[in-house]
Amino acid sequence: MTAEAAGATVKRLAREVRANLGSRSIVLVGMMGSGKSSIGRRLAAALDLPFSDADTAIEQAAGMTVEEIFTAHGEPYFREGEERVIKRLLQTGPQVVATGGGAVLSAKTRAAFAANGVSIWLKAPVDLLLQRVARRDNRPLLKTADPRAVLTRLLSERGAYYAEANLIYESRDGPHEVAVEEVLSLLASYLARGGATAKQDAPAAPGNSEERS
Repeated sequence: MTAEAAGATVKRLAREVRANLGSRSIVLVGMMGSGKSSIGRRLAAALDLPFSDADTAIEQAAGMTVEEIFTAHGEPYFREGEERVIKRLLQTGPQVVATGGGAVLSAKTRAAFAANGVSIWLKAPVDLLLQRVARRDNRPLLKTADPRAVLTRLLSERGAYYAEANLIYESRDGPHEVAVEEVLSLLASYLARGGATAKQDAPAAPGNSEERS
């Protein structure tokens, strides 16, 4: 497919998604390093929607970095603030929201996803996650001698909650433009069916994504 044809496909899919999204937001969930922010920004641009990074919004509200909040107050305190910030963000949709990796641990936050959003799990294997997170040194939960073990444990603890997402997209190495087109196709198909279809393979990216009600 030529770049021109790919661009036309993205524009068509974006129109279809916007037409059926209504007031809901698109909520990206998944582990750190799964691509929520990088894909989310490009997805928002394609849809001509605002983009919000929940961790950035938390930092702005607290006047501290996520790492500083963890150090000064601990994870439970951070999660309480995260609940409030995500609830507020989802009440101002539609937009694309990238959530922190542990946001799904909160039942209140998962309920907010269900009430005000279409959620997508960007699912990635531990090896890919480890490769990506190694590029940055601002992950408080990975300040350890064995980050692989931590990522494996966190994925095991959170996997069932991630799997509650409306859609699942297999995040992998490759151009962001390809990922955005595939996510748009997945969203367009899901929303065209009313957003309440039974789980099935997505037509646009065989083997890379799933739908669920």
